[in-house]
Amino acid sequence: MNLAVWIISGVLAVLFAVGGFTKLTQPITKLRETMGWVDEIPFGLVRGIGAAEMLGAAGLILPKLLGVIDEQSGIEGTLTGLAATGLFLIQALAIPVHLRRGEASLIGLNIVLAVATAFVAAARFGWL
Repeated sequence: MNLAVWIISGVLAVLFAVGGFTKLTQPITKLRETMGWVDEIPFGLVRGIGAAEMLGAAGLILPKLLGVIDEQSGIEGTLTGLAATGLFLIQALAIPVHLRRGEASLIGLNIVLAVATAFVAAARFGWL
């Protein structure tokens, strides 16, 4: 089980790091080509989502890799679980945006990412 969580965490970390880096570094005109929703929200929020994705990607890997343990709760992996929960929320909030824009065909990826991040969160919180 632990190996599966590590593999899924690694894949998610790469995907979210790439997506976050893109949102943080690309001009709005470039983002508009592949992410039409960027015109509907303030550009600062687009950058904020990118930053959250980058931090979440790091949070999926680094706390467990570096052995950071939350001494208060005694649960190893709490920080990773919180990172996965934050990334789950980003995906859960993306679904209604796509539906409102008539892009129901695009929510498949959001659902897969939401399920994967929920799995990592549950595993790292010790619920599985």
